[in-house]
Amino acid sequence: MTLYVVMAIIAYLIGSINFSVIISKKVAGFDVREKGSGNAGTTNMLRSVGKGAAGITLLCDVLKGVVAILIAIALGNIFQCDDKALLVQVAGVAVVLGHTFPIFFQFKGGKGVATSLGILLMSNWQIGLICLIFALLLMILTRMVSLGSCAAAVLYPVLTLFINEHYIVSEGSGYLIYSIILAIIVLFNHRENIKRIMNGTENRVSFKK
Repeated sequence: MTLYVVMAIIAYLIGSINFSVIISKKVAGFDVREKGSGNAGTTNMLRSVGKGAAGITLLCDVLKGVVAILIAIALGNIFQCDDKALLVQVAGVAVVLGHTFPIFFQFKGGKGVATSLGILLMSNWQIGLICLIFALLLMILTRMVSLGSCAAAVLYPVLTLFINEHYIVSEGSGYLIYSIILAIIVLFNHRENIKRIMNGTENRVSFKK
């Protein structure tokens, strides 16, 4: 039990490193949460700071998920954890919660999509790749990043019902519950976006700018 708690704390602290805030202050001289949608994520960085800063933010946020899973695997091997799949899942949920509610930045962070992508690609590259392609297609067709993100979040648990291979550890063990928890977090963080999508007032991104 101690190992799971330690892993949760480590992953949460990794998630709490909010690169959008750090980069926006360094590059533009302001906190990105004070501009645009007020969200500390890639989309608001794109609108408020620019492509370069948004790209770096996206990469760093994805890597947070990757690093958290790698640490979980390493600790699981070092301490010969009986349930490495659960350790990976604890790390995944904790790092997304850290990104959403960062202790270093007044618990006001991003929506967890990029970090979840890192987790998905590490937990099961096949499912992660399918969700990524599906999200990108929707984003391109609708120009709504939120719609692609939410749709991919819903797709994730569905895919776990049919794909039982390519998991980083313990083929499919507990991953359905894990995927549902992550999907709920992402959808909860997008609750205002979902309302706007349903009302037809959601903001659209121009990929040509």
